[in-house]
Amino acid sequence: MAKDATKTLPTHHTASLPPQHIVDLFKVCFDPELYKNEQDVLSAAIQSVKTDLYNRDYPAAFNSFEKRTAYCTRWSPSRAIAYASLFSQLRPVREVIKCEKESSSSSNVLCVGGGAGGELIGIASIFTPSIDFNAKYATTKSAVQSKRLTVKLVDIADWSAVVDRLKGTMRDVWLFDHSSDLDVQSLNLNVLKTGASDLGVPSLDLITLLFTTNELFMEDKAGSIRFFQMLNKECSSGCYLLIAESAGSYSHITVGTKKFPIQFLIDTLLLGKRGEESEGQWELVDQNDSIWYRAKDDMDYPLKVENMRFFYRLYRKK
Repeated sequence: MAKDATKTLPTHHTASLPPQHIVDLFKVCFDPELYKNEQDVLSAAIQSVKTDLYNRDYPAAFNSFEKRTAYCTRWSPSRAIAYASLFSQLRPVREVIKCEKESSSSSNVLCVGGGAGGELIGIASIFTPSIDFNAKYATTKSAVQSKRLTVKLVDIADWSAVVDRLKGTMRDVWLFDHSSDLDVQSLNLNVLKTGASDLGVPSLDLITLLFTTNELFMEDKAGSIRFFQMLNKECSSGCYLLIAESAGSYSHITVGTKKFPIQFLIDTLLLGKRGEESEGQWELVDQNDSIWYRAKDDMDYPLKVENMRFFYRLYRKK
Protein backbone atom coordinates (compact mmCIF):
# COMPACT_ATOMS: atom_id res chain seq x y z
CA MET A 1 0.00 0.00 0.00
CA ALA A 2 1.22 3.49 -0.78
CA LYS A 3 2.66 5.40 2.10
CA ASP A 4 1.29 8.86 1.35
CA ALA A 5 -2.17 8.35 -0.14
CA THR A 6 -5.17 7.99 2.15
CA LYS A 7 -6.62 4.56 1.42
CA THR A 8 -9.69 2.67 2.54
CA LEU A 9 -9.61 -0.92 3.74
CA PRO A 10 -12.20 -3.26 2.24
CA THR A 11 -15.31 -3.54 4.38
CA HIS A 12 -14.87 -7.30 4.24
CA HIS A 13 -12.01 -9.57 3.22
CA THR A 14 -12.87 -13.12 2.20
CA ALA A 15 -10.35 -14.53 4.69
CA SER A 16 -12.56 -13.48 7.61
CA LEU A 17 -16.14 -13.94 8.69
CA PRO A 18 -18.42 -11.12 7.44
CA PRO A 19 -18.61 -7.96 9.57
CA GLN A 20 -22.24 -8.61 10.49
CA HIS A 21 -21.29 -12.05 11.85
CA ILE A 22 -18.59 -10.38 13.97
CA VAL A 23 -21.00 -7.79 15.33
CA ASP A 24 -23.61 -10.49 15.95
CA LEU A 25 -21.20 -12.24 18.30
CA PHE A 26 -21.18 -9.14 20.53
CA LYS A 27 -24.99 -9.03 20.38
CA VAL A 28 -25.19 -12.60 21.65
CA CYS A 29 -22.44 -12.14 24.25
CA PHE A 30 -23.86 -8.95 25.76
CA ASP A 31 -27.55 -9.61 25.25
CA PRO A 32 -28.46 -8.67 28.89
CA GLU A 33 -26.75 -5.29 28.66
CA LEU A 34 -27.85 -4.45 25.13
CA TYR A 35 -31.43 -5.67 25.08
CA LYS A 36 -32.68 -6.54 28.54
CA ASN A 37 -32.84 -5.17 32.05
CA GLU A 38 -29.28 -3.79 32.21
CA GLN A 39 -29.63 -1.11 29.52
CA ASP A 40 -29.75 1.84 31.96
CA VAL A 41 -26.58 0.70 33.72
CA LEU A 42 -24.85 0.24 30.36
CA SER A 43 -25.85 3.71 29.11
CA ALA A 44 -24.55 5.42 32.23
CA ALA A 45 -21.27 3.46 32.12
CA ILE A 46 -20.74 4.32 28.43
CA GLN A 47 -21.09 8.04 29.18
CA SER A 48 -18.60 7.74 32.04
CA VAL A 49 -16.07 5.90 29.85
CA LYS A 50 -16.55 8.44 27.06
CA THR A 51 -15.69 11.27 29.46
CA ASP A 52 -12.59 9.49 30.75
CA LEU A 53 -11.37 8.74 27.21
CA TYR A 54 -11.90 12.36 26.17
CA ASN A 55 -9.74 13.42 29.13
CA ARG A 56 -7.19 10.70 28.23
CA ASP A 57 -7.60 9.29 31.73
CA TYR A 58 -7.17 5.69 30.65
CA PRO A 59 -6.87 4.14 34.13
CA ALA A 60 -10.19 5.71 35.13
CA ALA A 61 -11.86 4.57 31.90
CA PHE A 62 -11.32 0.91 32.79
CA ASN A 63 -11.38 0.87 36.58
CA SER A 64 -14.59 -1.12 37.09
CA PHE A 65 -16.33 -4.17 35.67
CA GLU A 66 -19.24 -2.02 34.50
CA LYS A 67 -16.94 0.34 32.60
CA ARG A 68 -14.99 -2.48 30.98
CA THR A 69 -18.21 -4.15 29.88
CA ALA A 70 -19.50 -0.82 28.56
CA TYR A 71 -16.35 -0.24 26.53
CA CYS A 72 -16.52 -3.73 25.05
CA THR A 73 -20.14 -3.36 23.98
CA ARG A 74 -19.73 0.17 22.60
CA TRP A 75 -16.30 0.26 20.95
CA SER A 76 -14.94 -3.27 20.56
CA PRO A 77 -17.33 -4.26 17.73
CA SER A 78 -16.03 -1.35 15.63
CA ARG A 79 -12.46 -2.28 16.42
CA ALA A 80 -13.04 -5.98 15.73
CA ILE A 81 -14.42 -5.52 12.20
CA ALA A 82 -11.66 -3.05 11.33
CA TYR A 83 -8.96 -5.34 12.72
CA ALA A 84 -10.41 -8.30 10.84
CA SER A 85 -10.03 -6.37 7.59
CA LEU A 86 -6.52 -5.12 8.43
CA PHE A 87 -5.24 -8.53 9.58
CA SER A 88 -6.69 -10.17 6.47
CA GLN A 89 -5.09 -7.63 4.13
CA LEU A 90 -1.62 -8.15 5.60
CA ARG A 91 -0.55 -11.54 4.25
CA PRO A 92 2.07 -12.34 6.92
CA VAL A 93 -0.41 -11.54 9.69
CA ARG A 94 -3.13 -13.57 8.00
CA GLU A 95 -0.81 -16.56 7.66
CA VAL A 96 0.18 -16.45 11.33
CA ILE A 97 -3.47 -16.36 12.42
CA LYS A 98 -4.38 -19.26 10.10
CA CYS A 99 -1.36 -21.25 11.36
CA GLU A 100 0.05 -21.55 7.85
CA LYS A 101 3.72 -21.51 8.77
CA GLU A 102 5.84 -24.02 6.87
CA SER A 103 7.44 -25.56 9.94
CA SER A 104 4.49 -25.75 12.34
CA SER A 105 0.69 -25.92 12.56
CA SER A 106 0.67 -23.69 15.64
CA SER A 107 1.08 -19.95 16.17
CA ASN A 108 1.59 -17.71 19.19
CA VAL A 109 0.21 -14.17 19.29
CA LEU A 110 0.56 -11.46 21.96
CA CYS A 111 -1.90 -8.55 21.93
CA VAL A 112 -0.53 -5.75 24.10
CA GLY A 113 -3.41 -3.69 25.46
CA GLY A 114 -5.84 -6.20 23.94
CA GLY A 115 -8.03 -6.86 26.95
CA ALA A 116 -11.18 -5.32 25.48
CA GLY A 117 -11.49 -8.10 22.92
CA GLY A 118 -11.30 -6.22 19.62
CA GLU A 119 -8.08 -7.95 18.63
CA LEU A 120 -9.29 -11.32 19.89
CA ILE A 121 -12.52 -11.28 17.90
CA GLY A 122 -10.75 -9.91 14.81
CA ILE A 123 -8.23 -12.75 15.04
CA ALA A 124 -10.87 -15.39 15.74
CA SER A 125 -12.93 -14.21 12.75
CA ILE A 126 -10.00 -15.25 10.52
CA PHE A 127 -8.99 -18.37 12.42
CA THR A 128 -12.52 -19.83 12.47
CA PRO A 129 -13.00 -20.08 8.67
CA SER A 130 -9.58 -21.75 8.39
CA ILE A 131 -10.65 -24.68 10.58
CA ASP A 132 -11.48 -27.97 8.92
CA PHE A 133 -14.66 -28.84 10.78
CA ASN A 134 -14.73 -32.22 9.00
CA ALA A 135 -11.32 -33.21 10.35
CA LYS A 136 -12.86 -35.47 13.03
CA TYR A 137 -14.17 -37.70 10.25
CA ALA A 138 -10.74 -38.15 8.70
CA THR A 139 -9.22 -41.63 8.73
CA THR A 140 -5.50 -40.84 8.67
CA LYS A 141 -3.41 -39.49 11.50
CA SER A 142 -1.97 -36.67 9.37
CA ALA A 143 -5.44 -35.56 8.33
CA VAL A 144 -6.66 -35.08 11.91
CA GLN A 145 -3.74 -32.92 13.01
CA SER A 146 -5.33 -29.80 14.48
CA LYS A 147 -4.17 -26.27 14.27
CA ARG A 148 -3.29 -24.56 17.54
CA LEU A 149 -3.52 -20.79 17.91
CA THR A 150 -2.52 -19.27 21.25
CA VAL A 151 -3.57 -15.67 21.84
CA LYS A 152 -2.34 -13.84 24.94
CA LEU A 153 -4.19 -10.64 25.78
CA VAL A 154 -2.09 -8.55 28.15
CA ASP A 155 -3.56 -5.45 29.74
CA ILE A 156 -2.98 -3.30 32.80
CA ALA A 157 -6.71 -3.54 33.60
CA ASP A 158 -8.29 -6.85 34.55
CA TRP A 159 -10.42 -7.81 31.55
CA SER A 160 -10.62 -11.51 32.44
CA ALA A 161 -14.38 -11.52 33.11
CA VAL A 162 -15.11 -9.83 29.77
CA VAL A 163 -12.71 -12.14 27.91
CA ASP A 164 -14.31 -15.20 29.52
CA ARG A 165 -17.71 -14.11 28.21
CA LEU A 166 -16.31 -13.59 24.71
CA LYS A 167 -14.57 -16.99 24.82
CA GLY A 168 -17.78 -18.69 25.83
CA THR A 169 -19.75 -17.05 23.05
CA MET A 170 -17.10 -17.91 20.45
CA ARG A 171 -17.27 -21.52 21.60
CA ASP A 172 -21.07 -21.59 21.28
CA VAL A 173 -21.52 -19.80 17.94
CA TRP A 174 -18.22 -20.12 16.04
CA LEU A 175 -15.81 -22.79 17.22
CA PHE A 176 -18.07 -25.51 18.64
CA ASP A 177 -16.02 -28.68 19.25
CA HIS A 178 -12.88 -26.93 17.98
CA SER A 179 -12.83 -24.40 20.83
CA SER A 180 -9.68 -26.00 22.25
CA ASP A 181 -7.85 -25.13 19.00
CA LEU A 182 -7.93 -21.47 20.09
CA ASP A 183 -6.18 -21.01 23.43
CA VAL A 184 -7.02 -17.55 24.81
CA GLN A 185 -5.16 -16.27 27.86
CA SER A 186 -5.99 -13.01 29.65
CA LEU A 187 -2.99 -11.55 31.49
CA ASN A 188 -3.49 -8.68 33.94
CA LEU A 189 0.01 -7.20 33.75
CA ASN A 190 1.82 -3.94 33.11
CA VAL A 191 4.02 -4.75 30.09
CA LEU A 192 6.41 -1.94 31.03
CA LYS A 193 7.20 -3.81 34.25
CA THR A 194 7.03 -7.39 32.98
CA GLY A 195 9.92 -9.52 31.78
CA ALA A 196 10.18 -11.14 28.37
CA SER A 197 9.84 -14.66 29.79
CA ASP A 198 6.57 -13.83 31.57
CA LEU A 199 5.14 -12.67 28.23
CA GLY A 200 6.64 -15.59 26.31
CA VAL A 201 8.32 -13.16 23.91
CA PRO A 202 10.93 -15.54 22.42
CA SER A 203 8.22 -17.94 21.21
CA LEU A 204 5.94 -15.32 19.62
CA ASP A 205 5.06 -15.23 15.93
CA LEU A 206 3.11 -11.96 16.10
CA ILE A 207 2.82 -9.04 18.50
CA THR A 208 0.12 -6.39 18.14
CA LEU A 209 0.05 -2.94 19.71
CA LEU A 210 -3.18 -1.46 18.41
CA PHE A 211 -4.12 1.97 19.77
CA THR A 212 -1.88 1.19 22.73
CA THR A 213 1.57 2.59 21.97
CA ASN A 214 0.53 6.18 22.60
CA GLU A 215 -0.90 5.23 25.99
CA LEU A 216 2.34 3.47 26.94
CA PHE A 217 4.46 6.51 26.14
CA MET A 218 2.04 8.79 28.01
CA GLU A 219 2.40 6.57 31.06
CA ASP A 220 6.18 6.13 30.99
CA LYS A 221 8.39 7.27 28.09
CA ALA A 222 11.58 5.73 29.43
CA GLY A 223 9.82 2.49 30.29
CA SER A 224 8.25 2.34 26.84
CA ILE A 225 11.63 2.77 25.18
CA ARG A 226 12.99 -0.06 27.33
CA PHE A 227 10.03 -2.21 26.30
CA PHE A 228 10.84 -1.78 22.61
CA GLN A 229 14.51 -2.42 23.33
CA MET A 230 13.45 -5.66 25.05
CA LEU A 231 11.56 -6.66 21.88
CA ASN A 232 14.69 -5.89 19.87
CA LYS A 233 16.68 -8.27 22.05
CA GLU A 234 14.21 -11.06 22.86
CA CYS A 235 11.97 -11.53 19.80
CA SER A 236 12.97 -14.43 17.58
CA SER A 237 13.86 -13.98 13.93
CA GLY A 238 10.72 -13.98 11.80
CA CYS A 239 8.43 -12.57 14.50
CA TYR A 240 6.07 -9.86 13.23
CA LEU A 241 5.15 -6.67 15.08
CA LEU A 242 2.04 -4.74 14.06
CA ILE A 243 1.47 -1.24 15.41
CA ALA A 244 -1.57 0.95 14.70
CA GLU A 245 -2.58 4.30 16.14
CA SER A 246 -4.92 7.15 15.32
CA ALA A 247 -3.70 9.13 12.32
CA GLY A 248 -2.92 12.80 12.81
CA SER A 249 -1.82 14.97 15.72
CA TYR A 250 -3.57 12.83 18.35
CA SER A 251 -0.66 10.39 18.18
CA HIS A 252 2.12 12.97 18.40
CA ILE A 253 4.53 12.64 21.28
CA THR A 254 6.53 15.38 23.01
CA VAL A 255 10.28 14.83 23.31
CA GLY A 256 11.98 17.72 25.06
CA THR A 257 10.36 20.81 23.58
CA LYS A 258 9.34 19.30 20.25
CA LYS A 259 6.43 17.16 19.09
CA PHE A 260 6.91 14.22 16.74
CA PRO A 261 4.56 11.66 15.17
CA ILE A 262 4.95 8.60 17.36
CA GLN A 263 5.68 6.41 14.34
CA PHE A 264 8.94 8.32 13.77
CA LEU A 265 10.13 7.37 17.25
CA ILE A 266 9.07 3.73 16.81
CA ASP A 267 10.83 3.54 13.43
CA THR A 268 14.01 4.85 15.04
CA LEU A 269 13.85 2.34 17.88
CA LEU A 270 13.19 -0.64 15.61
CA LEU A 271 14.81 0.21 12.27
CA GLY A 272 17.72 2.35 13.40
CA LYS A 273 18.47 5.99 12.82
CA ARG A 274 17.42 7.54 9.54
CA GLY A 275 19.87 6.53 6.86
CA GLU A 276 21.23 3.69 9.02
CA GLU A 277 18.35 1.20 8.73
CA SER A 278 20.75 -1.72 8.32
CA GLU A 279 21.71 -1.30 11.97
CA GLY A 280 18.17 -1.90 13.23
CA GLN A 281 16.86 -5.21 14.56
CA TRP A 282 13.72 -5.14 12.39
CA GLU A 283 12.75 -4.60 8.78
CA LEU A 284 9.67 -2.69 7.65
CA VAL A 285 7.30 -4.98 5.76
CA ASP A 286 4.27 -2.75 5.18
CA GLN A 287 3.01 0.66 6.24
CA ASN A 288 0.42 3.35 5.71
CA ASP A 289 0.31 6.76 7.37
CA SER A 290 -3.41 7.32 6.83
CA ILE A 291 -5.97 4.62 6.12
CA TRP A 292 -9.72 4.37 6.77
CA TYR A 293 -11.95 1.55 7.74
CA ARG A 294 -15.58 2.49 7.04
CA ALA A 295 -18.36 0.24 8.28
CA LYS A 296 -21.43 -0.31 6.15
CA ASP A 297 -24.35 1.97 7.01
CA ASP A 298 -26.74 -0.95 7.38
CA MET A 299 -24.86 -2.73 10.17
CA ASP A 300 -27.39 -4.25 12.58
CA TYR A 301 -26.20 -3.29 16.05
CA PRO A 302 -28.02 -1.32 18.77
CA LEU A 303 -25.08 1.03 19.39
CA LYS A 304 -23.09 3.15 16.96
CA VAL A 305 -20.50 1.33 14.87
CA GLU A 306 -17.58 3.73 14.34
CA ASN A 307 -15.40 4.36 11.31
CA MET A 308 -11.67 4.42 12.02
CA ARG A 309 -8.77 6.41 10.52
CA PHE A 310 -5.33 5.26 11.58
CA PHE A 311 -1.76 4.58 10.56
CA TYR A 312 -0.05 1.23 10.79
CA ARG A 313 3.41 -0.29 10.62
CA LEU A 314 4.20 -3.98 10.15
CA TYR A 315 7.75 -5.00 11.08
CA ARG A 316 9.57 -8.31 10.86
CA LYS A 317 12.42 -9.29 13.18
CA LYS A 318 15.62 -9.95 11.25
